[in-house]
Amino acid sequence: MEAHTSGRPISRKRRREGSNGDAEEGERPLKLKRHTLGLGDPAPYADQLESLEDKPYKRVSMEEAKKGTPPDRPVRVYADGIFDMFHSGHARALMQAKGLFPNTHLIVGVCSDELTHKLKGFTVMNEEERYDAVTHCRYVDEVVRNAPWTLTPEFLTKHRIDFVAHDDIPYSSAGSDDVYKHIKDAGMFAPTQRTEGISTSDIITRIVRDYDVYVRRNLQRGYTAKELNVSFINEKKYHLQEHVDKVKQKVRNVEEKSKEFVQKVEEKSIDLIQKWEEKSREFIGNFLQMFGPEGALKHMLKEGKGRMLQAISPRQSPSSSPTRERSPSPTFRLPFFTKTSPPASPFSQHSHSGDQAISEEEEEDDDDHDEDDAL
Repeated sequence: MEAHTSGRPISRKRRREGSNGDAEEGERPLKLKRHTLGLGDPAPYADQLESLEDKPYKRVSMEEAKKGTPPDRPVRVYADGIFDMFHSGHARALMQAKGLFPNTHLIVGVCSDELTHKLKGFTVMNEEERYDAVTHCRYVDEVVRNAPWTLTPEFLTKHRIDFVAHDDIPYSSAGSDDVYKHIKDAGMFAPTQRTEGISTSDIITRIVRDYDVYVRRNLQRGYTAKELNVSFINEKKYHLQEHVDKVKQKVRNVEEKSKEFVQKVEEKSIDLIQKWEEKSREFIGNFLQMFGPEGALKHMLKEGKGRMLQAISPRQSPSSSPTRERSPSPTFRLPFFTKTSPPASPFSQHSHSGDQAISEEEEEDDDDHDEDDAL
């Protein structure tokens, strides 16, 4: 099978998560043209392919592999592992193995359940699930089922392996300090880098740490207590915790809504206070403008008082106006009251004329007062 290569640049740096969850800035990723890079079929198993034992086996040196080999002779790179709960750390390791040389045929070996449980520990996924997960990785060209724990020369010859890819941290197991030591001594080891912060053990640790959360999650999704290996008492406890959490969530929602309501009331009260202050200033200003010491009301009262005084006070008559003379009113006398008076003496005539003059002056004064009243 010919190797398939991706057009994705391998040398660029990736963004890594820091301890606080923030991404550290690396080189700006290159933009790729939009085209389909994935494959339509999973990688085949090695026992389903035709045997290579009848073909001559001659390893490719590191220099030849880096320069590039003919299309019909790809560099056969082998990477093995357990690949339990296949995650991005596994995929990145296989991506690095695939990108070691320009023309690479990547063979991935997956150990069986029996061997893994004996030498490493219990797995979450069984061997069939792990085999199938690896075949669907886009970087894999071939999968070896029931791979050996330690690579023997016979195994390397059978699969025509040129290089073995793995991280260069010594892997102590099966009574050996490093199961890849003889591969390194033979010059067939090609190191890759581990992805920090992600591994099968890390994922299992998260689940164990939050065990109650995931048990309650699966109980909500319809799993029975028997399927989850949960006792009757713990099941009731988890259901009670779920109800308590719902009540707490409702209380938090009410608190958030009340906080929002109080905040809105405060904002509206501040607006009302500001408007009240503006209106009060306007009212006080209008009040002072009307009733203040120099207000409009004082000027109105002054003007009204002046008009009233002008209307009440009499007008002075001009001094050059002629004095009106009034004719004496006629005197009516009855005939039978008429008496013949004796001739008056000069003295009596004089007093009578004086009395008449006084009476005429009093009548003139009365007429003047009547005219003033009329005015």
